[in-house]
Amino acid sequence: MEDATEDPTVFTAHSLPSDPRLLATMTNTYLGTRVYHDTLHVSGVYNGACRATHRAILPSPLNVQLEVPAETGDQLTKTFVLDTNTGSFLHTLEGPSFRASQRIYAHRTLPHVMAFSVSITRVAVGNWPITVLLQSAFSPESPDLDLHLGPDFQGARYLYGHTLTPEQPEGSQQEVHMLWTPVPPALTLGESEEDQTWEFLTVVGGSQAEARACLTEALQLQAEGTLYTAHAQAWAQLWAGCGLDVVGPQPLRQALRGALYYLLSALPQPGVPGYTCHGLSPGGLSNGSREECYWGHVFWDQDLWMFPNILMFHPEAARALLEYRVRTLGGAKDNARKLGYQDLQLFQEAGGWDVVRDVAEFWCSRVEWSPEEEKYHLKGPMSTLDVPYLIEQLPLPAPSPVGSTCPSPGEEVKQADVVLLGYPIPFHLSPHIRRKNLEVYEAVTSPKGPAMTWSMFAVGWMELKDPQRARDLLERSFANIAEPFKVWTENADGSGAVNFLTGMGGFLQAALFGFTGFRITRAGMTFDPMCLAGVSGVCIYGICYQGSKLDFSFSEGSVTIEVKAQAGPWAPLLEAELWPTHTRLPLFPGHKVSFPLSAGRIQRSLPEAASSAPRVS
Repeated sequence: MEDATEDPTVFTAHSLPSDPRLLATMTNTYLGTRVYHDTLHVSGVYNGACRATHRAILPSPLNVQLEVPAETGDQLTKTFVLDTNTGSFLHTLEGPSFRASQRIYAHRTLPHVMAFSVSITRVAVGNWPITVLLQSAFSPESPDLDLHLGPDFQGARYLYGHTLTPEQPEGSQQEVHMLWTPVPPALTLGESEEDQTWEFLTVVGGSQAEARACLTEALQLQAEGTLYTAHAQAWAQLWAGCGLDVVGPQPLRQALRGALYYLLSALPQPGVPGYTCHGLSPGGLSNGSREECYWGHVFWDQDLWMFPNILMFHPEAARALLEYRVRTLGGAKDNARKLGYQDLQLFQEAGGWDVVRDVAEFWCSRVEWSPEEEKYHLKGPMSTLDVPYLIEQLPLPAPSPVGSTCPSPGEEVKQADVVLLGYPIPFHLSPHIRRKNLEVYEAVTSPKGPAMTWSMFAVGWMELKDPQRARDLLERSFANIAEPFKVWTENADGSGAVNFLTGMGGFLQAALFGFTGFRITRAGMTFDPMCLAGVSGVCIYGICYQGSKLDFSFSEGSVTIEVKAQAGPWAPLLEAELWPTHTRLPLFPGHKVSFPLSAGRIQRSLPEAASSAPRVS
């Protein structure tokens, strides 16, 4: 959907941000860094005991900057581009006689591989050599790893070692093995050459054998000239299968694209086996060193703010996140026991019920009844501001029906709490109570709070069909988006975590569940679309539901649904039930079904649905 000449998928600048935390991140499921940063993180590799554990710093061979000798005398134009279409960062130096560029990327289909390439192209007629400089400050040292240089392998340098301190006393020290192409101080395009490209690889594994095998695979693609092509094609395939866009303001389109790009970067390529999930931390894999971005720990941010978007677009990754929670449940229960809270023996079968039940038992063990106040109090809450929100969630008898809640006089609320009742917590509230909660808490919510806050207020106003109020609240989130590469910060003043996937997840939910009104229920996926003020159309494509992939688009007057693909013959046929008429329209694969703007539900097809006569195009 285009309504502007500028491409919302490419973020361009002629200078880098002064704060290096705001540089674009390059990540895949196994490796993460920021461009021009000296640190590389490996998924699941932490150093430090107990709560002091943090992502271990591995020195990054990709921290190389492209420059030209001062004596060239050319007036050069610098351009820095984050291309979300190809998942790559491009730095270009262009003058009247030549163009030099550096491309950095975390390989999409080879998650153990990161790479950068340097290209020089002769622009003016001539036969003189052209030289560019590669500035590198690489040092094979780390505060978290005991590292040693080993023998070269297939022309690559070799660094290996292990973490200094395991997270648990009985735990093992994690191994890290890295192979990388040595970087020369300069590259030269010869007198008779018109263009040339050089590629530099960084490969990391958990063992020497794994690192060598991954390097061999990458070198094979490099020899075939398809190393970058395979990466770019994988990103193109990913974008062809999912996305969201609006007919509306360019900043909104860019914000949606950027947030989805950074979130997808952290997930595996659909259909690629062998992915072991270690969870999603607030700052992602590119951040999380000691004293940085919550040290790379995984919080409820993953489950409340990121997971709903992932479930809709990438159910394989959503399943992996749930399996991660089940796999690490023993550690969570051990932490609860150390704090003196209740722990119950698990059933032998691992599954979602284990997590849900044990979470409920944990919270029930943390409450005490106050006869004087006739209410429950949490013991040792993480913040007093979280108490109203958490108590509302507890399955405890209430003396009267739930109405609106009010903060204490003079109290400032840190972030969205009570407004989460309704969405994403499916707690039934009357429109009057929902509106009152939004109005009361908007007035007392800190403007310095975390990024996902205003997105949830916007969802509430979309539920109440107030497009202007929703737009105003959603726009407050833009204060957390740092230019030029759309990197989110935890707080509007730029403080806190960066590459803040938590905030991006909340913002994406405002579009994915707010614009559309999507709610997943036992009966089906309900919808109640509404165009935000200043937005005339919305398109969500690649929604995964009941084994089908759907595109869902709407304007101010109509809705169009198309089932694009089915996972297999087991996937049931779907239909759209429109409200309030209860007209049921079959959704046959490959056919578009359009109808006037209305609420309804996408559900498994019922036999008599075929008798309805949809408008099919």
